[in-house]
Amino acid sequence: MKNIMAALALSALIIVSCKKTENSSTETVKNDSVQGNTFTIDSIKVSDSLKLSDSLKVKYSATMLVFPDIKDKTLLDSIYFGEKGIRDFSKNGIQAWLEKDKNEYFNNIKKDSKDWISDMNFSQEWYSDTGMKLKSKLNDYMHLQYMWGSYEGGAHDNYGFSERVFDVKNNKRLQLKDITNVPTRKLEAMLLKNINKINSGTTNNNGAVNNSEMLLVDVIPATENFYFDEKNLYFHYSPYEIAAFAAGDITIPVSWEELKGTINPEFEKRMRISN
Repeated sequence: MKNIMAALALSALIIVSCKKTENSSTETVKNDSVQGNTFTIDSIKVSDSLKLSDSLKVKYSATMLVFPDIKDKTLLDSIYFGEKGIRDFSKNGIQAWLEKDKNEYFNNIKKDSKDWISDMNFSQEWYSDTGMKLKSKLNDYMHLQYMWGSYEGGAHDNYGFSERVFDVKNNKRLQLKDITNVPTRKLEAMLLKNINKINSGTTNNNGAVNNSEMLLVDVIPATENFYFDEKNLYFHYSPYEIAAFAAGDITIPVSWEELKGTINPEFEKRMRISN
């Protein structure tokens, strides 16, 4: 049940019969800076639907953030890593890219469905939903979460997450090695030990199910899909990455105390992590 609800929450689609483009209000980031100045974050949302037949309706929804004050191309390329075709990072440029992406999605399904759409004997709604969300901004570190959800037939939806933290002071994406030099095997052991600290929310007839009961791997990899706050470093795993789909996505914390002695001194000072 948990995974289905997560997918539905992720999609949050607006059913429309024609193109709908929404520009959200602008947010001013006051606590962080780009090259010493406060900077703004804007967003673009495009939602649309297409009825291909009485049996198939297709929906598209995408939300992308816009950073008008960030000028460093390398940093922008890293922020929009999933959208290789973007060359214009302005609000108009990103909106134009989303419109193009939407049209390509509809056209591909329309083309691919010609041979089998007449054989569909029950109603289905397919969708593609992608999004970017600002999760935190702290000490010139900006945490963005990227989400995607889709359904194109089959037993269930698919969805996933990607976490990226950007050092907007130094115009780069933060890597795990920038935070800690803890040996890989030691970190993997911590992840396995802490697997049940944040329950995924999965339940069965007997109540809550521990994450450890649904693992598909013996070793939990320490990936670059991480973020952090004042207390912990977190690793986020999408469905099927380390556990059964029923587990949904899993987040595992590793405290700064557990990483004591391995934390990069510059990072430790900037995050004000006590020794």
